[in-house]
Amino acid sequence: MLRSSLIYIDDGARYLMLHRVKKLADVNRDKWLGVGGKLEAGETPEVCAAREMREETGLTPAALLYRGIVYFSSNEAEDEEMHLFTCNKYSGALAQCDEGTLEWVDKTQVTRLNIWEGDKIFLRLLAENAPFFRLKLTYEGNTLTGSRLLKEDENGF
Repeated sequence: MLRSSLIYIDDGARYLMLHRVKKLADVNRDKWLGVGGKLEAGETPEVCAAREMREETGLTPAALLYRGIVYFSSNEAEDEEMHLFTCNKYSGALAQCDEGTLEWVDKTQVTRLNIWEGDKIFLRLLAENAPFFRLKLTYEGNTLTGSRLLKEDENGF
């Protein structure tokens, strides 16, 4: 199973979004996402989130908020456990990203971008300031076929 961290960098009214346009063989090609990536051996989700944020944006987090875990299941890709963070305190200067184009997008406009349908669910939970959550998303190809919030005692897979 793939394990990853995803960060939505927040300046109050906007999220820093990554438009994934630079890699040809990318499951997220032409999608808009937060920044993040795969956990390396021995890394915690928090350490991965901080590393990926620095690598992809040039920004260093001063405070990461661990918001939830999203489990992805698909008939076309490896199962994934994604650790979701927001960050509203950071330092540094925004740099170029080798995976796509970074752009500040008003939070009210993010769901109008080309994003995964399931992302709209966890973005709504972030907007509602929901407590820590675990969300299961099921896809067939690019189509979201199921979503549900998990109870404390439920396994994501």
